[in-house]
Amino acid sequence: MPQGSPRSPSLGIASAPARASKVDSIRPTYGFDDVSLAPGPETVEPADVDLSVEIAGLRLGIPILAAAMDAVVDARLAGELARLGGLAVLNLEGVQARYDDPDEIIRRIAEAPEEQVRDLLAEAYARPIRDDLVARRIDALHAAGSPAAVAATPAVARRLGPLSAEAGADLFLVQSQVSSARHMAAGYDPLELADFTRSMPIPVAAGNTTSFEAAHALMRQGIAAIFVGVGPGAACTTREVLGIGVPQVTAISDVAAARDAYLEETGRYVPVVGDGGMRRGGEIAKAIAAGADAVMLGSPLARAAEAPGRGTNWGMAAPSPTLPRGTRIRVGTVGTLERILLGPARVTDGSENLVGALRQSMAALGARTIGEMQRVEIVYAPAAASEGKSWQRAR
Repeated sequence: MPQGSPRSPSLGIASAPARASKVDSIRPTYGFDDVSLAPGPETVEPADVDLSVEIAGLRLGIPILAAAMDAVVDARLAGELARLGGLAVLNLEGVQARYDDPDEIIRRIAEAPEEQVRDLLAEAYARPIRDDLVARRIDALHAAGSPAAVAATPAVARRLGPLSAEAGADLFLVQSQVSSARHMAAGYDPLELADFTRSMPIPVAAGNTTSFEAAHALMRQGIAAIFVGVGPGAACTTREVLGIGVPQVTAISDVAAARDAYLEETGRYVPVVGDGGMRRGGEIAKAIAAGADAVMLGSPLARAAEAPGRGTNWGMAAPSPTLPRGTRIRVGTVGTLERILLGPARVTDGSENLVGALRQSMAALGARTIGEMQRVEIVYAPAAASEGKSWQRAR
């Protein structure tokens, strides 16, 4: 070894230069099972809790949206959810806009043997979207007593957005697996969201994202609400197939921080909707406490008697014939939408009377409004769900 070379004091060999490892900068992130909500110095009467919220100009009595999934939302469920105070979002790239009789194709998907589901989904969604059906479904939503909130991916938003607005839609959601302020593509001209929001005569919401930076950039492009969540849904396999996603408590909190920063800069408030990963009332409460203004539910509402999926649900990325990122799951039918949301609950696992659970949680934490709930303390408590519960778990 040349004279003067660096040596390890213990081994007598040259020491390598210090370099940063990517794992050195891994930050902790938190899901619903990792945290708990800490009581403060006050409580309030549950009847005094106000659950109302405004999302993209639509005033809701409860902070619940139904996901734009074919097994969850049709005009019937949308009308019932509107009656209860919430809002359903209809998927314009699903069977409702492809078939005169979507119930028949939904029945076939729901009843198909497991080994046939993937091919049947790919076949069902290969039929083209029809403009006349888009207009007809928007009329049906209004006729059912619901605002017409509709969703489509960026690839078809230029076509379906103006068509929906002309047909009388009240809200257009540009929803994709991962939303960004700038999408690069060599083979086509990608959607410019800022131009799209300016040209649309109705509010435009966007999703889904998980980061402060992406959310802040999307807000600058004029969106009316932002949806948070990549891969947490029960019927979604994005996290397994693509390896991407951020646990929901962290994702919602980061996007809510962007909302607050944007409000301080501009004076405009962009509501945050936590989308996916919530099965029980306590998880909805945690999502609001993390900063969400409302939550979007899929599989929990697919269990309603009014849902079109007949006790099943599937992710909207499932129809891909080459790389499905969703799967059909069996959730069962447990009762009416009203019972799932408002009770009375007949089970003790928190999956029924979701709104009642949120109300009780807010009351116990001294939060009279959604805004006050967003300010309650969150603690790291991965043992909270199991502490002292051995007898329950043994049943």
